[in-house]
Amino acid sequence: MSRLKISTPNAAQLTVERLYKDLERHIIASPPGLCPVDLQLSFLKLCHAQTCGKCVPCRVGLLQLQHLMEDVLEGRATEDTIALIEETANNITDSADCAIGYEAAHMVLAGLEGFKEDYLHHIKTGKCSYTITQPVPCVALCPAGVDIPGYIALVGEERYADAVQLIRKDNPFPTACALICEHPCEARCRRNMIDSSVNIRGLKRMAVDNARANTVPVPKKPASTGKKVAIVGGGPGGLSAAYYLELMGHHAVVFEEKGKLGGMLRYGIPNYRFPRERLDEDIEAILSTGVEVHTNVTIGNEEDDVSLSDLRKEYDAVYVAIGAHTDKKIGIEGEDAKGVISAVEMLRSIGDDNPPDFTGKTVVVVGGGNVAMDCTRSAIRLGAKKVGIAYRRRQEDMTALPEEIEGAIAEGAELYSLKAPHKIEADENGQVTAIWVEPQIIGTIDAWGRARPVRAEVELKRILCDIVVVAIGQGIESRHFEEAGIPIKRGVLQAMSESSIENLPGMFAGGDCVTGPATVIRAIAAGKVAAANIDEYLGYHHVIPCEVEIPQVSYADRAPCGRVNMAEREAGERKKDFCAIEECMTKQEAAQEAGRCLRCDHYGYGNLKGGRAAIW
Repeated sequence: MSRLKISTPNAAQLTVERLYKDLERHIIASPPGLCPVDLQLSFLKLCHAQTCGKCVPCRVGLLQLQHLMEDVLEGRATEDTIALIEETANNITDSADCAIGYEAAHMVLAGLEGFKEDYLHHIKTGKCSYTITQPVPCVALCPAGVDIPGYIALVGEERYADAVQLIRKDNPFPTACALICEHPCEARCRRNMIDSSVNIRGLKRMAVDNARANTVPVPKKPASTGKKVAIVGGGPGGLSAAYYLELMGHHAVVFEEKGKLGGMLRYGIPNYRFPRERLDEDIEAILSTGVEVHTNVTIGNEEDDVSLSDLRKEYDAVYVAIGAHTDKKIGIEGEDAKGVISAVEMLRSIGDDNPPDFTGKTVVVVGGGNVAMDCTRSAIRLGAKKVGIAYRRRQEDMTALPEEIEGAIAEGAELYSLKAPHKIEADENGQVTAIWVEPQIIGTIDAWGRARPVRAEVELKRILCDIVVVAIGQGIESRHFEEAGIPIKRGVLQAMSESSIENLPGMFAGGDCVTGPATVIRAIAAGKVAAANIDEYLGYHHVIPCEVEIPQVSYADRAPCGRVNMAEREAGERKKDFCAIEECMTKQEAAQEAGRCLRCDHYGYGNLKGGRAAIW
């Protein structure tokens, strides 16, 4: 008899592992619009199936929670049922032997806290408060609601100009979003159920590279309404609003503080990611609608400023889209030393074609977001001898896109993770010589799923450097707007969801100055919303159509297929200049990738609703 033997997985175990992977893909692709109580019940049943059955709280308690939640969904519950669900879940949390039980109960408690109103709606009305529409996931998750399956199909047929026109119906910055969008549309792509999400941004890039935005005519304008709208801010949000207002027959007049239009697209994103000439393609197309522009104009109360009150008197409506362009301080000793610069200052100087000279310098960038990566990779291109990134959490906790982090490291940046800035050391002339950091250990996970760093019981670490770049966020210059009567809370302008400002008729605001620093596509979406509601405020109901005919659905092979990712120039070469690093797909790659789209606009609920919003 053998005492021990080598254990190998049998066919059943291997199949279960594959099923786990399949389930993971289904969860990743879970569409928006589902009933949260029903979905939570499904997760609870899965947890119950995992229990070993040894302890009563897990074996019996989870089953009782299922019955109570089924009562809610089937109309048998009362408000007392919710209290009983909460009590049962708390008891399981306190008494279950292992994580299978108490974490399942935690999930139920989180649901009660996060969507209790839906529980109550089920009890009072017998139905979910959510509209069970099963919308097209990519369209639903795009803040601007772009018809993504439509333009993917057009790219697949090499109808690039039509694709640009279709994108423009909802987003007048097709080039910008093709190059630098964070593509939230890909997060719930149903293709994840088969293999991985469609490379949506890459296909958009294919469209704008083969049909430049400034060569694709904009839609014809209706007759002028005689109304004038002032747009404060010439960034993506302000220009988007101006574009759609012009297409509605209103005259949009943009007031921009800087010398050129584009906002953070020009002054916050380096050329290697988004070449300025490509930005100008989008702006040229927008201005072709008749938008009037005044640059180097400051809105405020100082001499030579244009006051907000004057704009309100002269124009029928005013839209404030000033973005977030001010610096944020770390709040540590020595940050006023020579050689300490903000990310905003650094990137703005690069956008103004007056970049700093970092030749032979050692640079430390403080921060872990996309802006920090932009500063890091720009510093390398500006001749720095060594560039490091000091971040108080782990690499996996960084908010920057993984490809940006990987790109920075590939180009030679060194990551100092779990290092919180403590103080900045300077010499007798006030010049930076080093940054002192506090080593951290990773601690408990917060409500948002991020592990909190905790000060490690070790000595401070000294990192030699000549330049410190602070990239920990941006603020909003709101003082003049507060003085003009716009309500301010926690540094941001207060506007309602439709962009209007309460008690100030004709005043609207949106984008980063309302939400805080966010993504380009969210600013564009805010401009779209503002334009629609300004139009309604002025007494009209114009629509924005697109008459492009979408290709018919082909019954393509749905076999699993690898995703085509975007290629980049070799790291050793690209880090020497600010030329674009990303390369476009080939026609062969684009055809294959477009063919991976499952056309959710045609199948399922999307088909019942006509598949798409042809106008807005």
